[in-house]
Amino acid sequence: MSLFQSIIIAIIEGLTEFLPISSTGHMILASAAMGIHEDEFVKTFEVFIQLGAILAIALMYIKRFFRSLDIYFKLFAAFLPTAVVGLLAYDFIKDYLFNPIVVSVSLILGGVILIFIDKKVVNQESTLKEVEDISYKNAFFIGLCQCLSMVPGTSRAAATIIGGVFNGLDKKQATEFSFLLAVPTMMAAGGYDLIKSDLTFTSEQLSMLAIGFGVAFVSAWFAVKLFLKYVSSHGFTAFGWYRIALGILFLIFMWGTDLG
Repeated sequence: MSLFQSIIIAIIEGLTEFLPISSTGHMILASAAMGIHEDEFVKTFEVFIQLGAILAIALMYIKRFFRSLDIYFKLFAAFLPTAVVGLLAYDFIKDYLFNPIVVSVSLILGGVILIFIDKKVVNQESTLKEVEDISYKNAFFIGLCQCLSMVPGTSRAAATIIGGVFNGLDKKQATEFSFLLAVPTMMAAGGYDLIKSDLTFTSEQLSMLAIGFGVAFVSAWFAVKLFLKYVSSHGFTAFGWYRIALGILFLIFMWGTDLG
Protein backbone atom coordinates (compact mmCIF):
# COMPACT_ATOMS: atom_id res chain seq x y z
CA MET A 1 0.00 0.00 0.00
CA SER A 2 1.43 3.35 -1.06
CA LEU A 3 1.03 6.61 0.89
CA PHE A 4 -1.45 7.87 -1.69
CA GLN A 5 -3.52 4.69 -1.38
CA SER A 6 -3.46 4.96 2.42
CA ILE A 7 -4.84 8.52 2.24
CA ILE A 8 -7.65 7.35 -0.08
CA ILE A 9 -8.53 4.55 2.35
CA ALA A 10 -8.49 6.99 5.30
CA ILE A 11 -10.80 9.42 3.49
CA ILE A 12 -13.19 6.56 2.72
CA GLU A 13 -13.12 5.45 6.36
CA GLY A 14 -13.87 8.91 7.70
CA LEU A 15 -16.64 9.63 5.20
CA THR A 16 -18.40 6.28 5.59
CA GLU A 17 -17.86 5.19 9.22
CA PHE A 18 -20.98 6.86 10.62
CA LEU A 19 -23.14 6.65 7.49
CA PRO A 20 -25.39 3.60 6.99
CA ILE A 21 -23.35 2.36 4.04
CA SER A 22 -20.59 0.27 5.74
CA SER A 23 -17.10 1.71 6.13
CA THR A 24 -15.53 -1.75 6.40
CA GLY A 25 -17.27 -2.81 3.21
CA HIS A 26 -16.08 0.30 1.37
CA MET A 27 -12.49 -0.22 2.53
CA ILE A 28 -12.53 -3.87 1.44
CA LEU A 29 -13.96 -2.94 -1.97
CA ALA A 30 -11.56 0.00 -2.40
CA SER A 31 -8.56 -2.14 -1.46
CA ALA A 32 -9.63 -4.82 -3.94
CA ALA A 33 -10.20 -2.23 -6.69
CA MET A 34 -6.76 -0.64 -6.11
CA GLY A 35 -5.04 -4.02 -5.92
CA ILE A 36 -3.91 -3.56 -2.31
CA HIS A 37 -2.80 -6.82 -0.75
CA GLU A 38 -4.58 -7.34 2.59
CA ASP A 39 -1.46 -8.09 4.63
CA GLU A 40 -1.20 -7.64 8.40
CA PHE A 41 -0.11 -4.01 8.19
CA VAL A 42 -3.01 -3.06 5.93
CA LYS A 43 -5.45 -4.73 8.33
CA THR A 44 -3.87 -2.91 11.27
CA PHE A 45 -3.97 0.39 9.36
CA GLU A 46 -7.69 -0.03 8.66
CA VAL A 47 -8.34 -0.61 12.37
CA PHE A 48 -6.11 2.24 13.54
CA ILE A 49 -7.71 4.89 11.33
CA GLN A 50 -11.12 3.93 12.72
CA LEU A 51 -9.86 5.32 16.03
CA GLY A 52 -9.30 8.66 14.28
CA ALA A 53 -12.92 8.65 13.13
CA ILE A 54 -14.21 7.73 16.60
CA LEU A 55 -12.18 10.55 18.17
CA ALA A 56 -14.11 12.99 15.97
CA ILE A 57 -17.41 11.71 17.39
CA ALA A 58 -16.12 11.65 20.96
CA LEU A 59 -15.12 15.32 20.74
CA MET A 60 -18.28 16.33 18.86
CA TYR A 61 -20.53 14.79 21.53
CA ILE A 62 -18.29 15.34 24.54
CA LYS A 63 -20.95 17.35 26.41
CA ARG A 64 -23.38 14.42 26.17
CA PHE A 65 -20.97 12.25 28.14
CA PHE A 66 -20.96 14.71 31.03
CA ARG A 67 -24.71 15.24 31.41
CA SER A 68 -25.34 12.23 33.64
CA LEU A 69 -24.16 8.72 34.40
CA ASP A 70 -27.32 7.23 32.85
CA ILE A 71 -25.95 7.43 29.34
CA TYR A 72 -22.93 5.30 30.31
CA PHE A 73 -25.09 2.52 31.75
CA LYS A 74 -27.43 2.54 28.75
CA LEU A 75 -24.55 2.48 26.29
CA PHE A 76 -23.08 -0.44 28.26
CA ALA A 77 -26.40 -2.30 27.96
CA ALA A 78 -26.31 -1.71 24.19
CA PHE A 79 -22.63 -2.63 23.91
CA LEU A 80 -22.86 -5.90 25.89
CA PRO A 81 -24.36 -8.13 23.14
CA THR A 82 -21.74 -6.98 20.66
CA ALA A 83 -18.91 -7.66 23.11
CA VAL A 84 -20.09 -11.21 23.80
CA VAL A 85 -20.82 -12.16 20.18
CA GLY A 86 -17.65 -10.42 18.98
CA LEU A 87 -15.39 -12.38 21.32
CA LEU A 88 -17.02 -15.68 20.34
CA ALA A 89 -17.15 -15.09 16.58
CA TYR A 90 -14.05 -12.89 15.99
CA ASP A 91 -11.84 -15.50 14.27
CA PHE A 92 -14.65 -16.92 12.10
CA ILE A 93 -15.68 -13.45 10.88
CA LYS A 94 -12.11 -12.40 10.07
CA ASP A 95 -11.26 -15.68 8.32
CA TYR A 96 -14.40 -16.30 6.26
CA LEU A 97 -16.50 -13.16 5.85
CA PHE A 98 -14.00 -10.43 4.92
CA ASN A 99 -14.26 -10.70 1.14
CA PRO A 100 -15.79 -8.57 -1.66
CA ILE A 101 -18.64 -10.97 -2.45
CA VAL A 102 -19.98 -11.01 1.12
CA VAL A 103 -19.66 -7.21 1.23
CA SER A 104 -21.53 -6.72 -2.06
CA VAL A 105 -24.44 -8.97 -1.08
CA SER A 106 -24.65 -7.34 2.36
CA LEU A 107 -24.73 -3.88 0.79
CA ILE A 108 -27.63 -4.84 -1.46
CA LEU A 109 -29.71 -6.49 1.27
CA GLY A 110 -29.03 -3.64 3.69
CA GLY A 111 -30.03 -1.12 1.06
CA VAL A 112 -33.41 -2.77 0.56
CA ILE A 113 -34.03 -2.73 4.33
CA LEU A 114 -33.04 0.94 4.62
CA ILE A 115 -35.53 1.95 1.92
CA PHE A 116 -38.25 -0.01 3.72
CA ILE A 117 -37.32 1.56 7.06
CA ASP A 118 -37.44 5.06 5.61
CA LYS A 119 -41.04 4.54 4.58
CA LYS A 120 -41.86 3.36 8.10
CA VAL A 121 -40.40 6.42 9.87
CA VAL A 122 -41.37 9.17 7.43
CA ASN A 123 -43.84 10.62 9.98
CA GLN A 124 -42.69 8.79 13.13
CA GLU A 125 -42.37 10.97 16.22
CA SER A 126 -40.42 9.91 19.28
CA THR A 127 -41.87 9.80 22.78
CA LEU A 128 -38.43 10.61 24.19
CA LYS A 129 -37.43 14.17 24.95
CA GLU A 130 -33.73 13.31 24.69
CA VAL A 131 -31.99 10.23 23.34
CA GLU A 132 -30.55 9.66 26.84
CA ASP A 133 -34.10 8.85 28.03
CA ILE A 134 -34.08 5.54 26.15
CA SER A 135 -34.93 2.50 28.31
CA TYR A 136 -32.39 -0.20 29.13
CA LYS A 137 -34.55 -2.76 27.30
CA ASN A 138 -34.56 -0.71 24.10
CA ALA A 139 -30.85 0.03 24.40
CA PHE A 140 -30.14 -3.70 24.72
CA PHE A 141 -32.28 -4.42 21.64
CA ILE A 142 -30.31 -1.87 19.61
CA GLY A 143 -27.16 -3.66 20.79
CA LEU A 144 -28.53 -6.95 19.46
CA CYS A 145 -29.13 -5.27 16.10
CA GLN A 146 -25.56 -3.99 16.17
CA CYS A 147 -24.32 -7.61 16.26
CA LEU A 148 -25.50 -7.98 12.65
CA SER A 149 -22.93 -5.38 11.61
CA MET A 150 -20.13 -7.89 12.26
CA VAL A 151 -20.91 -9.18 8.77
CA PRO A 152 -18.83 -6.88 6.50
CA GLY A 153 -20.99 -4.67 4.32
CA THR A 154 -23.92 -4.63 6.75
CA SER A 155 -22.88 -1.33 8.42
CA ARG A 156 -22.81 -0.74 12.15
CA ALA A 157 -24.52 2.61 11.65
CA ALA A 158 -27.31 1.07 9.55
CA ALA A 159 -27.92 -1.77 12.02
CA THR A 160 -28.12 0.52 15.06
CA ILE A 161 -30.21 3.18 13.30
CA ILE A 162 -32.68 0.51 12.17
CA GLY A 163 -32.74 -0.86 15.73
CA GLY A 164 -33.43 2.61 17.08
CA VAL A 165 -36.26 3.24 14.64
CA PHE A 166 -37.95 -0.05 15.56
CA ASN A 167 -37.74 1.02 19.21
CA GLY A 168 -39.70 4.22 18.63
CA LEU A 169 -36.89 6.73 18.16
CA ASP A 170 -37.22 9.30 15.41
CA LYS A 171 -34.62 9.55 12.65
CA LYS A 172 -32.42 12.10 14.41
CA GLN A 173 -32.48 10.33 17.79
CA ALA A 174 -31.76 6.93 16.23
CA THR A 175 -28.81 8.45 14.38
CA GLU A 176 -27.45 10.19 17.48
CA PHE A 177 -27.70 7.04 19.62
CA SER A 178 -25.85 5.20 16.86
CA PHE A 179 -23.08 7.81 17.05
CA LEU A 180 -22.84 7.57 20.85
CA LEU A 181 -22.80 3.76 20.79
CA ALA A 182 -19.98 3.87 18.24
CA VAL A 183 -17.57 5.24 20.87
CA PRO A 184 -17.37 2.20 23.22
CA THR A 185 -17.97 -0.30 20.41
CA MET A 186 -15.24 0.92 18.09
CA MET A 187 -12.76 1.60 20.88
CA ALA A 188 -13.19 -1.95 22.17
CA ALA A 189 -13.08 -3.53 18.69
CA GLY A 190 -10.11 -1.42 17.61
CA GLY A 191 -8.23 -2.02 20.83
CA TYR A 192 -8.82 -5.79 20.63
CA ASP A 193 -7.60 -5.88 17.03
CA LEU A 194 -4.46 -3.92 17.89
CA ILE A 195 -3.71 -6.13 20.91
CA LYS A 196 -3.95 -9.24 18.75
CA SER A 197 -1.56 -7.70 16.24
CA ASP A 198 2.10 -8.27 17.14
CA LEU A 199 3.54 -6.16 14.33
CA THR A 200 6.57 -3.93 14.61
CA PHE A 201 6.41 -0.87 12.38
CA THR A 202 8.95 0.86 10.18
CA SER A 203 9.26 4.66 10.29
CA GLU A 204 7.43 4.83 6.95
CA GLN A 205 4.56 2.74 8.32
CA LEU A 206 4.35 4.88 11.47
CA SER A 207 4.08 7.99 9.30
CA MET A 208 1.35 6.32 7.25
CA LEU A 209 -0.57 5.45 10.43
CA ALA A 210 -0.32 9.03 11.75
CA ILE A 211 -1.42 10.61 8.46
CA GLY A 212 -4.27 8.12 8.06
CA PHE A 213 -5.47 8.82 11.62
CA GLY A 214 -5.58 12.57 10.96
CA VAL A 215 -7.27 12.26 7.57
CA ALA A 216 -9.95 9.94 8.99
CA PHE A 217 -10.57 12.34 11.88
CA VAL A 218 -11.14 15.38 9.62
CA SER A 219 -13.26 13.58 7.04
CA ALA A 220 -15.42 11.93 9.75
CA TRP A 221 -16.06 15.30 11.42
CA PHE A 222 -17.43 16.85 8.22
CA ALA A 223 -19.33 13.71 7.21
CA VAL A 224 -21.22 13.54 10.52
CA LYS A 225 -22.17 17.23 10.42
CA LEU A 226 -23.58 16.92 6.89
CA PHE A 227 -25.25 13.56 7.57
CA LEU A 228 -27.29 14.83 10.52
CA LYS A 229 -28.60 17.78 8.50
CA TYR A 230 -29.44 15.56 5.54
CA VAL A 231 -31.19 12.81 7.51
CA SER A 232 -33.38 15.27 9.43
CA SER A 233 -35.01 16.48 6.21
CA HIS A 234 -34.48 13.69 3.67
CA GLY A 235 -34.21 10.36 5.51
CA PHE A 236 -32.31 7.21 4.48
CA THR A 237 -33.73 6.28 1.06
CA ALA A 238 -30.83 7.74 -0.93
CA PHE A 239 -28.35 5.71 1.14
CA GLY A 240 -30.39 2.57 0.49
CA TRP A 241 -30.31 3.07 -3.29
CA TYR A 242 -26.59 3.91 -3.10
CA ARG A 243 -25.88 0.63 -1.29
CA ILE A 244 -27.87 -1.38 -3.84
CA ALA A 245 -26.15 0.31 -6.80
CA LEU A 246 -22.66 -0.10 -5.32
CA GLY A 247 -23.24 -3.75 -4.47
CA ILE A 248 -24.52 -4.57 -7.97
CA LEU A 249 -21.74 -2.61 -9.68
CA PHE A 250 -19.05 -4.39 -7.72
CA LEU A 251 -20.56 -7.82 -8.39
CA ILE A 252 -20.44 -6.93 -12.11
CA PHE A 253 -16.86 -5.68 -11.70
CA MET A 254 -15.82 -8.96 -10.07
CA TRP A 255 -17.51 -11.08 -12.73
CA GLY A 256 -14.84 -12.64 -14.88
CA THR A 257 -11.95 -11.22 -12.79
CA ASP A 258 -9.70 -12.95 -10.28
CA LEU A 259 -11.51 -11.02 -7.52
CA GLY A 260 -14.55 -13.20 -8.01
